[in-house]
Amino acid sequence: MPELSGLQKTAVLMVGMGPEASAKVLSHLRESEVEQITAEILRMREIEQDTARDVFEEFHGIVKAKSFVAQGGTDFARELLSMSLGVEKAVELMNRLTAAFAETPFHFLSRADPRQLISFLQDEHPQVIALVLAHLTADMASVVLGGLPPELQSEVAHRIAVMDRTSPEVVRQVEDMLKKKLSSVLQPSELSTVGGLQPLVDIINRADRSTERLILEGLESRDRALAEEIRSKMFMFEDIVQLDDKSIQLVLREVQSSELATSLKGVSQEVRMKIMKNLSERAAQNLADEVEMLGPVRLKQVEEGQAKILQVIRKLEESGQLVIRRAGGDDEFVD
Repeated sequence: MPELSGLQKTAVLMVGMGPEASAKVLSHLRESEVEQITAEILRMREIEQDTARDVFEEFHGIVKAKSFVAQGGTDFARELLSMSLGVEKAVELMNRLTAAFAETPFHFLSRADPRQLISFLQDEHPQVIALVLAHLTADMASVVLGGLPPELQSEVAHRIAVMDRTSPEVVRQVEDMLKKKLSSVLQPSELSTVGGLQPLVDIINRADRSTERLILEGLESRDRALAEEIRSKMFMFEDIVQLDDKSIQLVLREVQSSELATSLKGVSQEVRMKIMKNLSERAAQNLADEVEMLGPVRLKQVEEGQAKILQVIRKLEESGQLVIRRAGGDDEFVD
């Protein structure tokens, strides 16, 4: 079972308690909190027995779920809001939430096991796989893409990159096909903008280093210009040399020396010097000694070490603690 956020656990608890008890709780919360909880209730639909039991046990046995399957969704949310906020506010809030949290195509696949999805999709046409992956979250899509055969990875990656807009009818037909094996089908009502370079970059950025390398090499053999454009939008390990010294020092504080030593095996002298100059003289010497003592290291180990450091960099970028200047970017900087 995937780890639930605090907000999701609260929503499970609200559904399990029923509308009357939940309304009493929500009446003591701020409207913004009520809206967030209601949004999660709208998303979850059915709540599995094991999920409910885990949540209830965590809340010290408020409810003991023996054979519990609750129903969230629109009706429950509307009744809950009416009882806690009044009918008029409930209608207004439900209209806003319904528009904001309308389910996207292939949303039902977010509950699927990625391994089962890989097994099912790998025999489908590359264009079908590309359409599905373009609608998944980048995290899940990277797992699925990484599990496909190498030759299929590059074909699918290329199709995601050049994909633009897809009609509702095509999406619906693919969903109907998936319904036979993976339940629920959504009904998109307007053109969906899917695919393109950025979704593919997001997917590759979350893949492991070996998968990243295979995808880019495969794309390069098909379309060198496209591969270069994707590289320009990505932050590769070798791009560490583009970071300023302050950012490098910020990254180094988050990285273990053993991972750093492994990741520096086989890199260019420029990359190694960029790292070394941002360490104290003693730390830099210790790192150089550790790299030397490692001897030959499997490529997979090096890529895993580099991937961990890239995760740190991306996390720091997402939190706004460092800025990555990508080639061809539209952002302007003032020193």
